[in-house]
Amino acid sequence: TTGSKMANPTGNQNKPNPNQSPTPKPKFSRGILSWMLICFVLIMLWGAINGTGSGKEIPTFDDFLLRAQSHQFVDDNVTMENTKIFATIADGKSTPIGAPDIAAGTEVFCEIVSGEKSYYLKQLKEAEIKVTVNEDSGLFMHFLLSWGPMIFILFLIFFFISRSARGGGAGGMIGNFGKSKHKLAVKGENKITFNDVAGIVEAKEVHEIIQFLKNPKKFSRLGGRIPRGILLVGQPGCGKTLLAKAIAGEADVPFFTISGSDFVEMFVGVGASRVRDLFKQAKEASPCIIFLDEIDAVGRKRGSGFSSGGHDEREQTLNAILVEMDGFELSDQVIVMAATNRADVLDPALTRPGRFDRQVQVPLPDVEGRKAILGVHAKKIKLSPTVDLARIARGTPMFSGADLEALINEAAIIATLADKDYVEQLDLDEARDKIRWGRASKSRKVEELERVATAYHEAGHTVVQLVLPHADPVHKVTIIPRGQSGGATFSLPEKDRYFYNRKFLEASMRVLCGGRIAERRKTNDISSGASMDIQMATSYARHMILDWGMSDRLGFVMYSPDPQREAIFADKDYSPDTARIIDEEIKRLIDSAYAESERILDEHWEQVVAISEALLEYETLQADELEALMRGEKITRTSVGDLLDQEASATPETESGKNDSEETSSDDALPSPA
Repeated sequence: TTGSKMANPTGNQNKPNPNQSPTPKPKFSRGILSWMLICFVLIMLWGAINGTGSGKEIPTFDDFLLRAQSHQFVDDNVTMENTKIFATIADGKSTPIGAPDIAAGTEVFCEIVSGEKSYYLKQLKEAEIKVTVNEDSGLFMHFLLSWGPMIFILFLIFFFISRSARGGGAGGMIGNFGKSKHKLAVKGENKITFNDVAGIVEAKEVHEIIQFLKNPKKFSRLGGRIPRGILLVGQPGCGKTLLAKAIAGEADVPFFTISGSDFVEMFVGVGASRVRDLFKQAKEASPCIIFLDEIDAVGRKRGSGFSSGGHDEREQTLNAILVEMDGFELSDQVIVMAATNRADVLDPALTRPGRFDRQVQVPLPDVEGRKAILGVHAKKIKLSPTVDLARIARGTPMFSGADLEALINEAAIIATLADKDYVEQLDLDEARDKIRWGRASKSRKVEELERVATAYHEAGHTVVQLVLPHADPVHKVTIIPRGQSGGATFSLPEKDRYFYNRKFLEASMRVLCGGRIAERRKTNDISSGASMDIQMATSYARHMILDWGMSDRLGFVMYSPDPQREAIFADKDYSPDTARIIDEEIKRLIDSAYAESERILDEHWEQVVAISEALLEYETLQADELEALMRGEKITRTSVGDLLDQEASATPETESGKNDSEETSSDDALPSPA
């Protein structure tokens, strides 16, 4: 869906309200006491470190002079400052009689009177002691060295206290947990518009929201009220977040976005605090849009599940959201948008009119939508002119917008690794198969018996699918392992299916049975390769009986349990006799499909053999080649064996031409057989 860029809304967004009371200044509380306690502990610790790390004190100058005369100091050298004399005990010197022993290398000092420095200098020089006078070390320097680090710590603590008081008030840094963790795209910053949104026709339903944000007086003229909330519901990757950004970009208003899980922390009450902070900032920036992504993280039904009771932080957060959405005034130009893929688990109080008034379904894109989405993403890469995006759109049913974006990106990577100048159709087909079924295991060695069984298995699927008129057309078939499967038969639906009719389901079940039948007839054995076929056939049959009322014996009744009902143990709403009939009907449908598929393969066994032999020779067959084989024609193209033979025959020439290999062009190199 495309749309034109609209003009900026007029008026000042952040116009103050004269009737609004000024924000009260934060007050100090118990959080400051914690900081004061930390400050006291640091001061005591610094005092202890400062007291023990300054050396050993000699009580009197006479004792200090006696040690100097005994040549106990290193190099007979001392350092004199204004109030102290320093020296270091030398190794191997004797201690004067009556003086305590001090370990070698210990720094010692003696307190002196600063006004009598000449007396101390005279005594030391008479003892032939070298004195170094440190004139620059005054009282200020001594104070700075002693108390400077502690002053810095006190200043740092005061800085954190004042900052937390401005930002969070009580609780210090813990107060920051109550702040909202939203991301804000200010006016003019969001460049996404409806031109970037394709395949979502539902975008037309929200055009009036843009008109309200641009011109709110137009809607209030007749007394109408714009919806306060819009809930976007859809599967993952359908474009819910992109649609919300496009609405904000078209209206050119601030866009607040936050995930539901960002509200909840380990601290009780944090989620509700963040909700209040988010809505407060949004009202100050109105007109604006609040987008709550994955709202089911906090918006689940209250009282559901099997909790033991007590306080629930998630329910507290939900209550805060409900109260804030009820607190909007008619003058508050704030639109709340939310996205979820689990609308069935949301609380009814959240989805009632007055809160989320509308639910916009964002489904998977149809074939036209997929073509438009592919066209949007294809603008970012170099695409070959021969690429048919409509064919890719047909071959990607049930792909979301995110899947299609990944398909284009994966095709560009594949083309880059192959040193191509453009992304071609084969690259897009390979990217689609890789995303849907996994990477092709071209290097895996497969035994011949397993290879033959896989070829006949896929040929059985293909023949039944080509014969039945109500089955999807075959796109290609391969026996190259891909993902968890040893081979695959790819379909190309002609249209999107929004419901399944009985003829299509019966045809699909017959196609699923064809692989096991052909494999058993050729190898006279069965293998586990049909496990996925059995699972899908059983699933079809169970849905036909339990959900869709396609059994004449059971009638127009639904027997599957209610998916919204919560119970510890699964409980069946039918009797044991009905359960026996359900089992019989499921087996009857599968047995009937198996017998019909066996009849078709008996009539067309020659085509099964032809397709199997072609698969063993070429490994991959396209739709036109399969139709030719069904008509009894032959395929004339280079086989895998021919490529291997040509590569083997070219090897001796390469070995003999080693000396002039630098002059040999690489244009004649054969492609890899894989």
